[in-house]
Amino acid sequence: MASARSTCRPCSAAFPADFESTKTMKFTLDWLKEHLETTASPEEISKALTMVGLEVEGVEEQGARLKKFVVARVVSAERHPNSDHLSVCKVDAGSGEIIDVVCGAPNVTTGMKSVFAFPGTHIPGKDFELKAGVVIRGAPSNGMLCSAAELELSNDHEGIMALPDDAPVGVPYVDYAGINGVVFDISITPNRGDATGVYGVARDLAAFGLGTLKETARWARRRRSRRCRISSPPASPARSASSPGATSRASRTARRPTGCSSGCGPWACARSTPSSTSPTSSRSAGAGRCTPTTLTRSSASRCCATPGRARALMRSTTRSIRSTKP
Repeated sequence: MASARSTCRPCSAAFPADFESTKTMKFTLDWLKEHLETTASPEEISKALTMVGLEVEGVEEQGARLKKFVVARVVSAERHPNSDHLSVCKVDAGSGEIIDVVCGAPNVTTGMKSVFAFPGTHIPGKDFELKAGVVIRGAPSNGMLCSAAELELSNDHEGIMALPDDAPVGVPYVDYAGINGVVFDISITPNRGDATGVYGVARDLAAFGLGTLKETARWARRRRSRRCRISSPPASPARSASSPGATSRASRTARRPTGCSSGCGPWACARSTPSSTSPTSSRSAGAGRCTPTTLTRSSASRCCATPGRARALMRSTTRSIRSTKP
């Protein structure tokens, strides 16, 4: 009779076709510094992430491709004499001279501030490089006023970017807009679920020695709550131990003798307390040497030699407590 043998499926059949063993997560350096106090450079952070088991897939500087774009003011904007949709503009880009620019945006006006690109700048949205000395329909143009789509910041290409009136002229646009951060792209394996949040990554880097972990508001509240629970004295029971329903608290407490100077140990003193406090006092000669205080069951287990002796002592001292209550 042939025996039935089970055949294992291939490992790939146990997972769906689109299953990925690792996931990636992106976070900025500014976001990381909200939880980690550090002065490390992006290169040092990248090496530390790899050392703690979070492989870095890539590090990208958001403002690297936009560093050459500056804030500029349109000194004047007039219609092009040879075109009905172009404007001849005078632009102050903070270089100390007025630059001639031919602009085709319908929203260009005198006095407005926008983003300007000097000749030689690569326009990411159009994928070309500006050239100097360009003549458009008889008018020279030495730069470009840019739209958000040309900077790949959005899909808006209806006109050039309009900046607030208080925008400083000549300042790099990435510094003014605050988009010069660094983005880390890390891979996370299934066993590193603790690293799926920025706080977990910051905790790993702090443990590695790359900085100091900042305390969040949630952990501060939890620490204050725990401190209050530890520092507050235990509340006395509202009802007598002999009343119905009040035995649960009495069964979990005992009296621990303290202040002994004979060196006999707390549980030897517990056996030597007077008969009004402990029924085992008749078997000991050193009665009345200690003052009993409240003791929990966990403390009794730590102090007694065996768990059985701890439970027996808890029962005996509990009975003595009940007998002394009015």
